[in-house]
Amino acid sequence: MPQRALKKSQLSLLLLLFLLLACGFLATSLVSYYASRDSIRSSIINTELPLTSDTVYSEIQKDLVRPVLIASMMSRDTFVRDWVMGGEQDIEQMTRYLREVQEHYGAFTSFFISEKTHTYYQAKGILKTVREEEPRDVWYFRLRDMRQPYEINVDLDMANQDRLTFFINYKVFDYDGRFIGATGVGLTVDAVVKLIDQYQRKYERNVYFVDTDGKLTLTGAEGGPRGARSGQALQDIAGLEGLLAKLPQPQSGTFEYQEQDGGHYLNVRYIPELNWYLFVDKHDGSALAEIRQSLYLNLLICLLITAVVLTLVGLALRRYRSQIEALATTDMLTELPNRRGFDLLASQALREAQRNQSPLSALLIDLDHFKKLNDSHGHLAGDQVLRGFAGKLRTCLRKSDILCRWGGEEFIVLLKDTDSHAAYPLAEKLRQQIEACQFPFAGVDLQIKVSLGLTELRADDSLHSLIARADHALYRAKQGGRNRVCVEPVGS
Repeated sequence: MPQRALKKSQLSLLLLLFLLLACGFLATSLVSYYASRDSIRSSIINTELPLTSDTVYSEIQKDLVRPVLIASMMSRDTFVRDWVMGGEQDIEQMTRYLREVQEHYGAFTSFFISEKTHTYYQAKGILKTVREEEPRDVWYFRLRDMRQPYEINVDLDMANQDRLTFFINYKVFDYDGRFIGATGVGLTVDAVVKLIDQYQRKYERNVYFVDTDGKLTLTGAEGGPRGARSGQALQDIAGLEGLLAKLPQPQSGTFEYQEQDGGHYLNVRYIPELNWYLFVDKHDGSALAEIRQSLYLNLLICLLITAVVLTLVGLALRRYRSQIEALATTDMLTELPNRRGFDLLASQALREAQRNQSPLSALLIDLDHFKKLNDSHGHLAGDQVLRGFAGKLRTCLRKSDILCRWGGEEFIVLLKDTDSHAAYPLAEKLRQQIEACQFPFAGVDLQIKVSLGLTELRADDSLHSLIARADHALYRAKQGGRNRVCVEPVGS
């Protein structure tokens, strides 16, 4: 008993000494770390970010604000107003004017739309007549009814092979203040994104733009915070949910937010010419890397074994958790999302489509006579065909489309931004390609045909009702002889 008590006492003393030394060393390291961190933080917030913001703003004035000024100049040009008020007699005069604006200022496109005739004039001539019922012309009538004198939007440019274009649309008034049309210029979105990427490379900061409603309007090619894309709201981005309420409209400010990989410092500047906020975002990882390395090195002396064990356990748990999550949402045979994975992706796609009032089509696909193929060549052959079919689907669809193995030999596809009129030829082309495709197995080239049921999302749809209509269309395709595409009308 005495020896046992002595050993216990020695162990307690050693443990107490270890705790005292470890706590003293830890306290010293943390005090030094936080003092250095506060100094660097103050330098970033008070010096680096404001200077970068000022410099980027001057670049923006040259690269992005300039098109706004050009569009504003066009809206006040006496030639434009006199030509419209004179009855739009000589079309060549207007097209020549637009062509000269485009060439002189280096714009990607330039245009004028007359309120009287609804004629869309472009540098190459008359493009079309805008109509209220035409979805692609909605922007003009929205601009006409706005209080603001102009808007900036991203849209497809019909005059240039539907290139995605950054448009500045400006109202035009006559000398008595009556609305007589809209004019403006456009830059390709690719060009604007390259400018932002150029800013980010040049200043080693994340640069993006947010409108006064709290939605990202422009980001670099890799996106904004946490990879967020244009159109995504700040409130949907982890760490930035409450930032919109703090923005001191329409002035500047400095903010901080936390992300999984550390803290971020933000300098926000209001740009009145664009009615946007410029966000210059710096991650504290690079700024604090050296002092963190020093802290970690000091802590490692005391906590090496614990750190290694915790790191290995953490990595193992994280890896197994990732594998479990993947198993729960992925079909192992085809490596496509399963029903659970599809439900997660599809629910988000439906919300986006209904919120943005954008079209969405559902395509339910069934392999014809698949049981017969299994019975004739075996289940391994069936598995090979399913894998090959899934791979073929991936190559035929866009990355934005949602593809899932619905079960057995059934697959489902959600086609984003696609109505049933556009989806039908795609489905028919897919059917033909599958029919012509061969899937080799054990020296035999297997072939299959597919039946497809197609329907389009309507305003009051749930995911269940959308899939039910697609399933009904698929049923009609199979009843009609298979190897065909059937469309279920939205009203059904």
